[in-house]
Amino acid sequence: MEKQGVYLGPRLRRLRRDLGLTQADMAADLDISPSYIALMERNQRPVTAETLLRLAKAYKIDFNEFANDAGPDLASRLQAVVRDPILADIDFGSLEITDVAHSFPGFAEAMLRLHAAYKEEQFAIADYRQGALEDGIAGDPVAAVRNFLSARRNCFPLLDATSEKLSAKIAETGGLVAYLKTQHGLRVRRMPSDVMTGSLRRLDWHRKDLLLDEALDVASQNFQLAQQLAYLEFEQDIQAAVNEAKFENDNSRRLAHRALAAYCAAAIIMPYAAFARAAENRRYDIDMLSRQFGTSFEQTAHRMTTLQKPGQERIPFFFIRVDAAGNVSKRLNSGTFPFARHGGGCPLWSVHQVFTTPRRIVTQWLELPDGQRFFSIARTVTSGGGGYNMATVERAVALVCEAQYAERLVYSRNHQQANSPTPIGIACRLCHRTACTSRSEPPIGRQILADTFRRPEAPFGFSDS
Repeated sequence: MEKQGVYLGPRLRRLRRDLGLTQADMAADLDISPSYIALMERNQRPVTAETLLRLAKAYKIDFNEFANDAGPDLASRLQAVVRDPILADIDFGSLEITDVAHSFPGFAEAMLRLHAAYKEEQFAIADYRQGALEDGIAGDPVAAVRNFLSARRNCFPLLDATSEKLSAKIAETGGLVAYLKTQHGLRVRRMPSDVMTGSLRRLDWHRKDLLLDEALDVASQNFQLAQQLAYLEFEQDIQAAVNEAKFENDNSRRLAHRALAAYCAAAIIMPYAAFARAAENRRYDIDMLSRQFGTSFEQTAHRMTTLQKPGQERIPFFFIRVDAAGNVSKRLNSGTFPFARHGGGCPLWSVHQVFTTPRRIVTQWLELPDGQRFFSIARTVTSGGGGYNMATVERAVALVCEAQYAERLVYSRNHQQANSPTPIGIACRLCHRTACTSRSEPPIGRQILADTFRRPEAPFGFSDS
């Protein structure tokens, strides 16, 4: 016959969390099984008088206070949540709230976490907007352009079609330099960096010269020539695409215009049909494709994110470029990989670690907290330089695709970690993995546990149940 007792599940769970204990820890302290702790916390078993005595002895708590109060703190916190203006049109009775707190503590805790996360984001948005207004800026132009590209999966079929036709004409003419001379009367000249005074490319209409910094490598020179051609021949098409976005300010429009001109440049050098076919044939080997099209590693990886033309889709990739400090300078997404728009990324992702192995491709299987799996390719890239003592900038780029596409990539062949992916989060404030020792800040909506009785290995202790 089961011993008499009272049902104090939420109170017991809250006590355990406040003490920074797992169910196994508490079970060991009380000399009972972890499964029985779990049953008591779910109100599927009563807390007996003997268990109460063990609790009082082990944790020096007030026996009567613990037994007589089954969770008013949870109920009062829920009452505060339902008074939020966003819920003003929903009627909640006080008895109903108390019943939820006592009978469904897990659901109540989930509500509290969601509301805390919502309020944090509201404050962040409010702070950001206030700062923008104070600076006289209507919005973040970089974020606006990223959203514009992401909404279209970084694919513009009309620009691809016109660029492909132009690429064929350029090939017939004898190359970019010849085409610019023949069709636009422009002479391409490579000039010393000190003459260019900080410019990589400059169009001198008066002298009919297109000047390039001689420190640029061949891939960069070709890209600059192709981008100038896009400005000369695709202005109406580019402007029409920009106008569709209905940007709020000139900064956003200018950034979008430049991004689409760069898109056209890549499409001229790497025409859609030829590049998509080569990508499949070479199993997305970036180095091999770079050699075939005379492009850099970054240009080639960037182009891979654009292969989503309806009826001719290839693998949807996420692309990111970061510096050694973790600042994101380029982000493109034709897939489903989630990435935090603000704040740092996950330090366990290899894109933040490849600076220790320059120019070496590092592959990695990734798993998000919800179980989604992805395959990542990361490597450092260098810009600038070109001569002795010239400044260079080293960054890391990564391409990521969903796990279902990984077998089509040359990089996944004989990969050893397919069955043991690296557990990562979107960002520390959005990741609820309790045991991560690389965490830099606690997640939104979770209560930090005291370390009075136990200090976990992770920088912040918070409950996992």
